[in-house]
Amino acid sequence: MPVSVEEEKELGSGSLLVLVPGIQGPWQYVAPAVEALAARFHVVTFSLGGETAAERTQVESEVERVKGILDRRGLDRAIICGISYGGVVATSFAAQYPSRTSALVVASAPGAGWHLRLRHEIYARWPLIFGPLFLAESPFRLRAELAAALPALSDRWRFARWQLGTLAARPFSLSQMAARARALASHDIITDCEHVAAPTLVVTGERGLDRVVPVESTATYSQLIHGARSAVLERTGHLGTITRPAQFADMVHVFVRHLTEAVA
Repeated sequence: MPVSVEEEKELGSGSLLVLVPGIQGPWQYVAPAVEALAARFHVVTFSLGGETAAERTQVESEVERVKGILDRRGLDRAIICGISYGGVVATSFAAQYPSRTSALVVASAPGAGWHLRLRHEIYARWPLIFGPLFLAESPFRLRAELAAALPALSDRWRFARWQLGTLAARPFSLSQMAARARALASHDIITDCEHVAAPTLVVTGERGLDRVVPVESTATYSQLIHGARSAVLERTGHLGTITRPAQFADMVHVFVRHLTEAVA
């Protein structure tokens, strides 16, 4: 399924890095990570789609979007980076297209054995009814993480204003978010990990601060992908890629630089 120009963002220079955004869908929700990575890489990102072909699952459809980005540019391979839900898509792409994946970066992604909490299963089943309740509880779930990542109250207010501005400019679909969450329950993450051949970096926040996807869940990528490296974004939880984007971009840059030096 082609991605429209409005749904893509391309900036920066250097090695090509395709960034798959999180479960909200629009790439604008990970804009700080996109901009920080663009200081080091040629970044292409896109908004997740709302439709899937009858023969594809939600994840498979997004995998084909990543492939389409490379095909349209006539490029053989790229660094594939996924944030949260996007990490599942990125891993699946790396498993299906090993020759087109120069490196894989997975950040705070749901891993093997991950499942929705009971109340979140209810939210996902009836998103239009219970979705607003999910949104209402999010600030309380993320409060400790934001206080650790952004100690200054002024920075937390600035982050909140940016989030609200993004929501107003690019509202996401609760129904599509719920469909993506349900798709994770049936996706075979273990098999994907076992088929990844690319050098892999797995990034998490600190244990106890990620109240969305437990660090232990994301850590399963390190255990299942042969030779994968792990890194911890300190003073962050699930939102580290956008609360501390410069530190995240530095981690990715160092990882890729070491790969380049090893080949040389």
